[in-house]
Amino acid sequence: MNISIVIAQEEHFKYAQVICDTIESSALLRGTGIAKRTPEYILKKMENKDAVIALDNGTFAGFCYIESWQDSNYVAHSGLIVHPDYRNLGLAKKIKSKVFDYSLQKYPNAKVFGITTGLAVMKINSELGYKPVPFSELTTDPSFWKGCQTCTNYEILKSKENKMCLCTGMLYDPKEKAKIPPKHPFNVRIWNRLKKIKQALFLED
Repeated sequence: MNISIVIAQEEHFKYAQVICDTIESSALLRGTGIAKRTPEYILKKMENKDAVIALDNGTFAGFCYIESWQDSNYVAHSGLIVHPDYRNLGLAKKIKSKVFDYSLQKYPNAKVFGITTGLAVMKINSELGYKPVPFSELTTDPSFWKGCQTCTNYEILKSKENKMCLCTGMLYDPKEKAKIPPKHPFNVRIWNRLKKIKQALFLED
């Protein structure tokens, strides 16, 4: 395989639909909440050079895009996806590292954050230097939280007044520290236990 990860732009517009389809099918397979994306939205991100795409000699392999909030004081990486044919190759981590470094370059003063239910994404974020934080430390821009409306867990978020959900909030503040590995390795069993506790609390009848 000859997979390249590059900044997405006009020449990659043709991949917008397969990107959306892959994001949606992945969410259905995992049974987790994820905000839906439209091809038009993906095209806008590519046009603004706010996305990276992974290609294997022209075949779509993976994708992730950047969103900025509150005058670019906060930045999030969204829609991280790897095509089923290219999973279990460490590609998600490579895509995330690429978009992480690119966003620090493009938005050097921004805090980088994310919310996710995926343990794999949490592990990658942790290795990049993110730390788990309450939602109160994330952007307060209503446009960001509006993007959660198409997620299957939106009613939980709404009932908690955007203060908590099944997702875990994670934050990287470039002003606090350089990009170094965390002192304690990511413990999948602990995160799984916390995830189950959240599900028991929020999904009970």
